[in-house]
Amino acid sequence: MPSTATIQSALIVDRDQLVDEAFASLAALDLEHYGHAGDEVTRQRLDDLYGLVLTAIADRDVSAVVSYATTVAHERFTAGFDVAEVQLAFNMLETAMWHHVVSSVPADELAASIALLSTVFGIAKDALAREYVSLAASRHVTSLDVSALFHGVAAS
Repeated sequence: MPSTATIQSALIVDRDQLVDEAFASLAALDLEHYGHAGDEVTRQRLDDLYGLVLTAIADRDVSAVVSYATTVAHERFTAGFDVAEVQLAFNMLETAMWHHVVSSVPADELAASIALLSTVFGIAKDALAREYVSLAASRHVTSLDVSALFHGVAAS
């Protein structure tokens, strides 16, 4: 099992810088809902996720980050965010962390470090997406009548 000490130390040292980088990347996208939330709130949310990712890597336990992703899905779905907006926020943080790990972790530990980071984010984003789909499915959404697009389909 690979050591987590190297990735942990690389990510702890530059935490503020990496959260700022993720925030700047997200802000540059000028997403409606994140703009309404405000800079301070958005940056704090990124920092919260950052801390949960670090803890998940250190403890080899994704429970807290999955719980957070599920909670975020509920909150953002209720607030009218599109799932793509929220996924982008997760992606911006993952990208900032990933680039930093690539540039600061020794080559012999890089593959294991990237695997740990990518696994945590992959699981978190999967939980987020599954919860969004579940919430969307529970709402009555009128379906489109696409029968006119295909021959041989009876109109409903």
